[in-house]
Amino acid sequence: MNLFDSHCHLENEGFQNDLPEVMQRMAQAGVRRCVLGGSDLETSRRIVALAKKHEGVYGAVGVHPHEAKTWTDETEAELEGMLTQPRVVAVGEIGLDYFYDLSPRDQQREVLIKQLALARRMNVPAVFHVRDAHGDMLEVLRERRGELPAGVMHCYSGSVESAKEYLDLGFYLSFAGPVTFKNAHKLQEAARFCPADRLLVETDSPYLTPVPLRGKRNEPAFVQYVAEVVAQLRGVSTEELADTAARNACRLFGIPEE
Repeated sequence: MNLFDSHCHLENEGFQNDLPEVMQRMAQAGVRRCVLGGSDLETSRRIVALAKKHEGVYGAVGVHPHEAKTWTDETEAELEGMLTQPRVVAVGEIGLDYFYDLSPRDQQREVLIKQLALARRMNVPAVFHVRDAHGDMLEVLRERRGELPAGVMHCYSGSVESAKEYLDLGFYLSFAGPVTFKNAHKLQEAARFCPADRLLVETDSPYLTPVPLRGKRNEPAFVQYVAEVVAQLRGVSTEELADTAARNACRLFGIPEE
């Protein structure tokens, strides 16, 4: 199998006691590459170190909307430096989160706009986090049509209607564990609808463990279960879906295919 976990968090403290074993299971499951998503400067630094150390591990560095309140000019300068490091391929995860509202919404928006500009300036894609904020997110993106970096809606959670808007702006959609949940009809419809050349799969591990392993800590090896369900929804084999999603991820992140 040729699997690519397009978004996970191996830098998370939940993996600190058994990371070598997690990476071994990842390889055994056929997960050849993964991209880690940064939340703030501290996690982004850890990601840079892991990407430098492990072949097949790539990094996105950035400030999550939860942490927007911590942003300074120094943050931007450090992120810019990180983007010159080996296997650091994107800015992220960036966006808007109105579910938790851990940073003021105007600040979330301002930091999103600054990081969009950073990705564009550094010629790398953006990894987007959006929760309960698709309307405002689309407004920010539409206002900048023609000046946007490439990008992916990580752990896509929206409707087919929102999917059409993001796809129209040139973005990819990445599906995670929730697409395997029994009642995720709206999300499953979006996974059926997504054009084959814009589709990625991910775990977002250690969060959002897919069926049939709910209740366990998630890890990159489990992306096979996401790929399996998305393949069933689309009427293709898991191998074909995995190959397609891996090829798309390599194209988006500028990673050579094997």
